[in-house]
Amino acid sequence: MSEALERLSRRIGYTFSDPGLLEAALTHRSAGSRNNERLEFLGDGVLNCVIGEAVFHARSDSPEGDLSRLRASLVREATLGEIARGLDLGEHIRLGTGEMKSGGFRRASILADALEALVGAVYLDGGFGAAREVLLGLYAKRLATLPDADELKDAKTRLQEYLQSRHMALPEYSVVDVSGEPHRQSFRVACRIEDAGVQTCGNGRSRRRAEQAAAQQALETLQRERC
Repeated sequence: MSEALERLSRRIGYTFSDPGLLEAALTHRSAGSRNNERLEFLGDGVLNCVIGEAVFHARSDSPEGDLSRLRASLVREATLGEIARGLDLGEHIRLGTGEMKSGGFRRASILADALEALVGAVYLDGGFGAAREVLLGLYAKRLATLPDADELKDAKTRLQEYLQSRHMALPEYSVVDVSGEPHRQSFRVACRIEDAGVQTCGNGRSRRRAEQAAAQQALETLQRERC
């Protein structure tokens, strides 16, 4: 094993019996046919199980919905990307020429996939206990400072609950405009709340993101008017 990979092993707190698994976990599909996609699939399952159990014990009185939101916040791409950056994982990922030139080693999606693959590799090399220990070490600070589950609700959910608590009709969302090339579209969505006479617009790279942006603006508008 190279010195660089040995440093990475020390950071995650695990030494591989089969270094080939570690190398495979760090190989993006753009770099060859023996890549990390299968390990990513395996690691995703282990990750959800371990973090789900940790959240279950950390919040013993929380209902299923809150536990699901907490787990989702911990296993989402953005969080995985942050953890991967903390390990300098991007420095170790093998990428094809195109991905390397486009800065793929900094992209959250590639970092997140590599981290999941790394978990899958540890699982195959050392078993579930080893993978669990690695994950609990990587997530220690986040598990110790879990936020209130209500803070994790998305804007559309919070807006809906706000309106329902005041016996108001639910908002209506409609696409106002779609622009850009097919592979890089931008959506503009309107959120209309008839009972309150409020209409806002939000932009995003997908319809869902644009709806969330519009819902957030609507919620802020309603809260300002209430004050």
